[in-house]
Amino acid sequence: MNRSLPRNFLLVGDVRTELPKLPAASVDTCITSPPYFWLRNYEVADQIGVEGQVNLWVEELRLVLRGVARVLKPQGSVWLNVADSYSRHPRYGAPAKSLLLGPERLAVALAADGWIVRNRIAWTKPNPMPNSVTDRLNATWEFMYFLTRSPRYYFDLDAIRVPHRTAQRSDARADIEESPAPIRPSWAGPLAGSQGGLHRLKRSGIPGHPRGKNPGDHWSLATASFRGAHFATFPPRLVERPLLATCPERVCQRCGRAWERNRGLVGDEVTWRSACRCGAGWEPGVVLDPFFGAGTVGLVAEAQGRQWCGIELNPQFAAMAHQRLDAARLDRERGERRAA
Repeated sequence: MNRSLPRNFLLVGDVRTELPKLPAASVDTCITSPPYFWLRNYEVADQIGVEGQVNLWVEELRLVLRGVARVLKPQGSVWLNVADSYSRHPRYGAPAKSLLLGPERLAVALAADGWIVRNRIAWTKPNPMPNSVTDRLNATWEFMYFLTRSPRYYFDLDAIRVPHRTAQRSDARADIEESPAPIRPSWAGPLAGSQGGLHRLKRSGIPGHPRGKNPGDHWSLATASFRGAHFATFPPRLVERPLLATCPERVCQRCGRAWERNRGLVGDEVTWRSACRCGAGWEPGVVLDPFFGAGTVGLVAEAQGRQWCGIELNPQFAAMAHQRLDAARLDRERGERRAA
């Protein structure tokens, strides 16, 4: 494992020049939100997001994601938060008043580059920004793409399961218990999923997996309230779920592979085992945010016992991120002293 990756460190500069400085195969996951196309001006020369046409914005982000692919470990992944915008003139890439379909164009381009698009998550906002428009519906959600480079990658679903709404039944129906697993219906195509697992759970009177249910691809999370000068901060909860699922709590200090959680009974104390034969100790996994902004990814990473590395173009935002991180560390230290 290359030990030269800066840990819990923010690089100030353009992602297109700073990202190549990071060592290859050194990052466990990437969680980031790049500048949206012509929605905000970060007042820095040559910034991404103010290209003349939406496809040029896509091409710039393609280049950045190629750099991210280089620094990801083979079992790494990317969570990419992007939103669409409306065209005001055909020169932007779509008729005036039309959605530019920037996120969809980006996803298709990344798939052509070899990325596997595992999920397209809808981040729905209960408190969306008000809009005075009267001839269309208000935009209340954004995209979060979950991308991998390999069909096999690190993903800890148990870390992000949510409670079932239906209680366990003590009187499973006899007809369900005695019936065989359902046969795929005649209308099912080759890409249709199987319901065999759900049938087995119903026979046992269990509403779902004993550790909780899969949270699904629709996340209702309020936008963050932040009084600083940065106007596009992540809500911490939007970062927390991807971080827990794809940034390992423990990785081998020598080869960088994720340790595996021993799956005991629900409620058992968690134990770990190394997935390799290095005989080395462990350290927390590393999350990268190449558009670090006000530092929310770093804040959540430290709160969850992970390491991070960030890149930020705007020196003012970088200073703001350092202030937030220092304040959060001080609060944790005070809490630990009170608990002791």
